Amino acid sequence: MPKPTVTAIVDTYNHERFIEEAIVSVLEQDYPSSEMEVIVVDDGSTDRTPKIARKFEPRVRFIRKPNGGQASAFNAGIPEAMGEFIAFLDGDDWWMRNKLTRALETFAKEPELGFVGHGDIVVYPDGRQQLHVLRESVRFQANTLEGALLFRRRGAFMGTCRMTVRSEILKSLLPVPESLTIQADEYLFTLAATACHVRILAEPLFYYRIHDSNAFQMRSNDSQRLRRKQQVLADLARCLEQQLAARGLKDGVIRMITERMQADAIQLRLILDGGHPWETVQAERTLYEVLHPEATAWQRAFKALSLVPAYVMPPRLFYKAKQRLASSPLYLRARKRWLPIPEMPHLQKDWSSTP
Repeated sequence: MPKPTVTAIVDTYNHERFIEEAIVSVLEQDYPSSEMEVIVVDDGSTDRTPKIARKFEPRVRFIRKPNGGQASAFNAGIPEAMGEFIAFLDGDDWWMRNKLTRALETFAKEPELGFVGHGDIVVYPDGRQQLHVLRESVRFQANTLEGALLFRRRGAFMGTCRMTVRSEILKSLLPVPESLTIQADEYLFTLAATACHVRILAEPLFYYRIHDSNAFQMRSNDSQRLRRKQQVLADLARCLEQQLAARGLKDGVIRMITERMQADAIQLRLILDGGHPWETVQAERTLYEVLHPEATAWQRAFKALSLVPAYVMPPRLFYKAKQRLASSPLYLRARKRWLPIPEMPHLQKDWSSTP
């Protein structure tokens, strides 16, 4: 059998409601099946996921392992890949039919690339869909300040289901620290972005499903899941700092890459466990500067004013008050009319009610 051009790795855990749709979306790609292999890595599911996935053998190679999280699933699946390129899919999402064709066409046009990412369509439980793409395609390498700035504003388009990467690059980054039970994709795409040229396409090529069991995008205030997310983000920032320093990146570049995840981890710690008021102010300022560098003087002044209580309030109380205010229809209408939250000009987000 000839060596496949691309390996699709589907990582899954207790996705019995979704795994069939995910696998079918891979098998029905308009890319030649003779040039593709499919590996499903089951991370110790306790539901019917393995039984459903095995229905697709031998078109799909099934790997079952004890539960250990996303990093351990990647460490199990990536070394098994025989393709020149590897593309990923979470077992609760699904690809558009031309996902692989568009990614491989891009590599063919720009053979110096090591990584191709793209946008997505977010699908909500009520059937609403939201387009999430860049307004224009971008190319960068995150080993300079300029490249790191592009990376931290556009890294969201490099996550698991968006990743198509040269196999040799991914395998050189293994093993992924297995403490990263979630966000292991961010470890890989961050290091890959500093090691090679990245192209992010300004088009959606997969559907991202929001549901009650999402590991990272949570729609509830489950303190146990939030604590796991906080611990993983803190560990991710620490591991990346070490790896990026070992690769010779300058301190300013490393800080540009890691400061948002550090601030996110601090913010979650303050929400869960409290801390010092000055930590709240510092985390909020950092996140605002990362997310809204184009904010107007009025918007910055409003943000500064909104942080006045944070200088004296215990962090947990401040964030409870902030959450209560953010859920107020009156407040939201006033913000929309008088002082809208700054938009990110490089993003396009359109809504549709069509499933």
